[in-house]
Amino acid sequence: MFEGLNLGDMSKMLEQVQEKAREVQEQAKNVEMTTRAGGGLIELTANGTGEVIDLQIDDSLLEDKESLQILLISAVNEINKMVEDNKKSQALGVMGGMNPFAAS
Repeated sequence: MFEGLNLGDMSKMLEQVQEKAREVQEQAKNVEMTTRAGGGLIELTANGTGEVIDLQIDDSLLEDKESLQILLISAVNEINKMVEDNKKSQALGVMGGMNPFAAS
């Protein structure tokens, strides 16, 4: 089952993956994702690590606490989904082309 599997090569590959993962994590800080809720009444921006970096709230919502809460929840949930999707995409990119079971 593990014939031809070179543990030295696997170790090098693991080091490469770890280094690439560190690079991707650093790059994620520079990625910005923005979502809007309520037709643009709320605009929320986060970086690729999930850190919220900007929030815009239309003045018309300041008098309607319930709507503000609903729209904020919607925007936060959407930005979290966007960040997770981005992380999954980046993880696939890190692993792309690296198959430890491929014959050398």
